[in-house]
Amino acid sequence: MASTSPDAAPARLRHATHWLIAQLAKHAQRRSSHAFTALGAHPAHYALLAALDEFGPASQATLARRAALDRADTAGLLTDLRTRGLVERTPDSTDRRRTVITLTDEGTTHLHHLDAVTAAIGDDLLAGLPPADRHQFTALLTRLLTDRPH
Repeated sequence: MASTSPDAAPARLRHATHWLIAQLAKHAQRRSSHAFTALGAHPAHYALLAALDEFGPASQATLARRAALDRADTAGLLTDLRTRGLVERTPDSTDRRRTVITLTDEGTTHLHHLDAVTAAIGDDLLAGLPPADRHQFTALLTRLLTDRPH
């Protein structure tokens, strides 16, 4: 049965998993971009700060892998974070050609603010679902992404 709304997507799209995921991803991207920009941040900043907080100091290449970012993009993002005093770069004691990135106290504080923003974005995206469904949805997404070769 066709929808009576003039803005409704065709039924075959509304039943296509890839299309539904893409629509949710677009909404998430818009929401996160707006929320992070309001704090003078970028969603990729969150990924880098979270990786440093969880795994500790690391090289730029390691951080790029852990944050699922392009290595070239990571350099500029880390420069932004360093300029703001959120991370420090120091020479690697075992290889002077490399630098090690470390989270500062200010970076930890900023990360906690971004954690709150991220939680609000998740609440917005899953607003129509009860808590048990939210947990299950997140668990299923995690499983799908974990089991998928990169």
